[in-house]
Amino acid sequence: MEFLGIQYATAQRFAEPIDIVKYAKTVCATQFGPQSPQVPGFMEELLNTKHLATSEECLYLNIWVPNGATESLPVLFWIHGGAYTNGTAATSWYHGANLVQLGQVILVSINYRLGPFGFIGENNLGTLDQISALRWVNRNIASFGGDPNNVTIFGESAGGSSVVALTASQLTRGLVSKAWAMSPSLLQLRSKTEAEDAKKRFLNAANCASIEELKSLSTQQIIDATAQMFVDVENYVSIFTPTCGGAALPEDIYGASASSQIPLVVGTNRDENRLWIALKPSETVVDEKIAKEYFEIALGDRASQAWVTYTDRREQCSPIQLIAAMQTDQHFRAPAWKLCETRNKIAVATWMYWFTWSTPVFDGALGCCHGLDLPFMFNNLDKPNAELFTGDDPIRHTISKHFTSELLQFAKTGSVSWPTFDSVDRATLRIDAETEVINDPETEIRNLWSPNS
Repeated sequence: MEFLGIQYATAQRFAEPIDIVKYAKTVCATQFGPQSPQVPGFMEELLNTKHLATSEECLYLNIWVPNGATESLPVLFWIHGGAYTNGTAATSWYHGANLVQLGQVILVSINYRLGPFGFIGENNLGTLDQISALRWVNRNIASFGGDPNNVTIFGESAGGSSVVALTASQLTRGLVSKAWAMSPSLLQLRSKTEAEDAKKRFLNAANCASIEELKSLSTQQIIDATAQMFVDVENYVSIFTPTCGGAALPEDIYGASASSQIPLVVGTNRDENRLWIALKPSETVVDEKIAKEYFEIALGDRASQAWVTYTDRREQCSPIQLIAAMQTDQHFRAPAWKLCETRNKIAVATWMYWFTWSTPVFDGALGCCHGLDLPFMFNNLDKPNAELFTGDDPIRHTISKHFTSELLQFAKTGSVSWPTFDSVDRATLRIDAETEVINDPETEIRNLWSPNS
């Protein structure tokens, strides 16, 4: 059974969400609610979600219940990605029917406010939306057969960093029991200084002097100003993102996540940044000299050593692919290592995995890129356009079964099949055509990013 488009809160523009605790009439839960207004990205093009309805009144959630459901089933709570600027829970790859039937769990997915509507300045309105949805689940999920005391939050990319941020928030205590972060974009969790700078730049793009003036603009005018922010901006990924020390969040996200004692699984894909190479074919003509300059910017006096290490570990990669390999570790693996190391210091249950299966499409150019694991996790390899991304190799189903089984086991028991992460062995589950536990995979690469660990 599915229940789609249930409104969980209301919100005025640039104001905190107000929980809906009672409905004046019966809710017709038969179609997805509108997504947050946004500038569509690559995934929205691929999955044809850019044509879905949008509205600033977008705070809706969806629930899937397995056939023959009993009471007190574990609850999975999905937070979609999209750099905090695009995306929707209505994406076909996130459809919950296959997953809940496979594992006898309840799945909830949510929309939340994106871009300036959710993350202008340090108000973290989109994060507050996510917490409001968690409160709704706590109040109501038992009516659908779910256990409000066994809620596992999981998400990918911006959704993954949202998961980590939520484990750090005091406002989620009693609402979240476990967490699973897929390719979390942890560097998007910005400082107050970055938030203030981004707010000023956006107000300038919108020709407004204050947030109060923004309130008088139409939705489309705000979206048009948002689009301007993505043109020739060096650090566009932190323009609209959660602010550490802002509403609902502490300044030290990693430390607070550890102190929460919430068990956490963290994973990354081997070739995350290959996706963005594919999105910018005009920039793929890069020679070795230019590639080495990228290494120097990122790694300073370790750049020469890094170049040798990456060319050795990533054989037959072009210069632009070597940049992608380096930036994958800079933006995803290194922050994930730091998070796990921080949590390990106080011995809170933490596990790490590494998804390494490469898609054969486009002659293997995508490798194991960002987002590739999504249809695997949801057991949705049969959904529209999945094969355009993953190919049709039957081994995909074996990988999906193992990947999904780990999530389901975690939701039910609070544990997975491989050892917890520690600072000595650094046990990591490598997920591929065959899975294996590796202690400290690619030590020499890790040492480039955390030479003192």
